[in-house]
Amino acid sequence: MILTDRIMAKPVLKWAGGKTQLLKVLLPNIPLSYGKYIEPFLGGGALFFALTPNNAVISDSNPELVNLYKVIASNVEDLIKELKLYNNSADFFYEQRNFDWKSLQPIKAAARTIFLNKTCFNGIYRINKQGFFNVPYGQYKKPKICDEKNLLNVSKVLHGKTIICGDYKSVLNQYAKPGDFIFLDPPYVPISKSSDFKRYTQQPFSMNDHIELASEVKRLHEIGCHVILTNSDHPHVHSLYDKFDLRVCNTRRSVNSKISQRQGKDIVVCIPPGKKYLSPLSASSSYSNVMMFVRSNAFNDSLVVV
Repeated sequence: MILTDRIMAKPVLKWAGGKTQLLKVLLPNIPLSYGKYIEPFLGGGALFFALTPNNAVISDSNPELVNLYKVIASNVEDLIKELKLYNNSADFFYEQRNFDWKSLQPIKAAARTIFLNKTCFNGIYRINKQGFFNVPYGQYKKPKICDEKNLLNVSKVLHGKTIICGDYKSVLNQYAKPGDFIFLDPPYVPISKSSDFKRYTQQPFSMNDHIELASEVKRLHEIGCHVILTNSDHPHVHSLYDKFDLRVCNTRRSVNSKISQRQGKDIVVCIPPGKKYLSPLSASSSYSNVMMFVRSNAFNDSLVVV
């Protein structure tokens, strides 16, 4: 693939823990060739949209988020029409927030997801234990509720991809094969009570879940997968992945309401295949094309690898 063939899509949603800042670290570490691209904690999908891989399995355990991506992939024109009907007012915001998205038609549910994300306070996606969105109105003057050009590009990128709502382990057990590239961006281990933005689904991601994930990473390594994992700079994370290449990166936490607490540190763990597969696979991306893509885009310059 050459640069002119790449569809320039960007994440549809602002996402707590989104990886746009980390692309300068992640992209140079993508393997030169791989089979499938698999991302089972998709979230905002910054790396997926940066790479635009031809053969991909993307998934998330959040059914509302998966509905959004499926609608964009299959019915983006009607989604755009629906979004153009929405107005940025507190009354309309709380009317939409009070809906149970599961009671809506998929297109209306997807439009609601985008609308709430673009107009809520600080663009935070957060649900309570009952599964209801509970972020207040953001009072922005002119939020871009309908980015028509990007939605059309995102639809092209999503077309033909396998999009799943499910647990990461079941997805990896079913789809991960030797030579595949897996990007793992789980809910982070919180480094403080105020840094806990884990509630993207009704079920929190516990420390035991992180231990299970580390065991799965070991399995992927042993069967010959390329893996990159991100998490917080927490001692438990260091201990779980101390046998692999682990890097600490300074990042910003733009979703924190307190400016003084918007600095953070992320860990990027690069796990090579434990076994070499014999037959060469067709390249899904190349280092040179990826780096051309990095230079052609204005990513956040505040990231420093330490």
